[in-house]
This record gives sequence, structure tokens and C-alpha cells, in this order.
Amino acid sequence: MTAPAPLMNVPNLLSLSRLPLAVVLCSCIAWEAWPAALAVFSAAALTDWIDGWWARKFDRGTAVGRSLDPLTDKVLVGAAFIYLIPVPGAGVLPWMVAVVVCRELIVTGLRGVVESTGRKFGADWFGKLKTVLQCAVLIAVFVILSVRDDPRSADALPALGVIYQVLLYAMLAATIGSMLQYIVKAARLLQ
Repeated sequence: MTAPAPLMNVPNLLSLSRLPLAVVLCSCIAWEAWPAALAVFSAAALTDWIDGWWARKFDRGTAVGRSLDPLTDKVLVGAAFIYLIPVPGAGVLPWMVAVVVCRELIVTGLRGVVESTGRKFGADWFGKLKTVLQCAVLIAVFVILSVRDDPRSADALPALGVIYQVLLYAMLAATIGSMLQYIVKAARLLQ
């Protein structure tokens, strides 16, 4: 009989590290410390990539990690978007945040229901695309907010704004699309 994987392994600790990073990120947003917000969010996104890589490379994936990793991602991203709503120039509207948060709650609930039947209900390529686009949107907004008052970046701001808008609406489309895909996938698995 094989011993169960330890609960506190490197991937799970990296996932857990995103919770205090989310608090620091929200503080940076509240204080309008945009370069710091960019650095903190980038570090958190890097831990997300490293924990997945580590779990696969060294076979350290656990049932706890399968739930903990997406949960901490949702806390980090959801909190960042919520804190950005009142920020002038961020372009994050309440309905957009509602779409992001509702999708995450629905998929998390579906994951719990499906996995309670003994089936796996992990992330697929559409969900990963949604995550990449969410990260790209947050990085883009932190970059824009970091440089918007610098006269040297005045020429680049319109182009950055267009790129940001494209990323923002692509992220919203992927968020809605992946939610619908997960609903269909869950319905098929539960029949």
C-alpha cells in the first residue's frame, strides 16, 4: 500500500502563498501603488505556474492541491478585480466583475458536485485560456496605471489602452464560454 501524499508539499505551499499575496495585492491597489501591484501580481502568477509544473514534474499532485490551486487563484483574481472597480482609468465595471465571480462560483460548485461522484473535473484548455487572459488583463491594467502619469509614456498610452480593451473583452468572452463549456461537461458527466 502506498503512503498518501503529504498535505503540505511544495505545490500546495505555493498555492497557499497566493492567499497572503492577495491581501498584499489588494493593499497595493487600495494605496494606488501600481508598480508594487504589478510586481505582487506577477509573483503570484509565477507561483501558479511553478506549483503546477512542480506537481507534474515530481508527481506531487494531491486531491487537496487539485482544489486548493484553483481556489487560491479565484481569491487572488476575484479580489483584484473587485478592488479595481472604483479605480479611475481601470475600466473594470461591476458587471464585468460579476461575470468573473459568478463563473468561478458556478464552476467551483459544479466541480464539487461532479467530483463527489468520484469523477475528475479538472481544468481544460478553455479554462486555462480564461486564466491566461485574466492574468494578461490584470498585468495590462497595472502597467497602464503605473505609467499613465509619466509624460514619457504619453505616446504609448492610446495603443496600450486599445490592447487592454481587446484583452478585457477577450477575457470576458473566454470567461463566459468556459463557464458554458463546464456546465455542458458537468451535465454530461452527471447523467
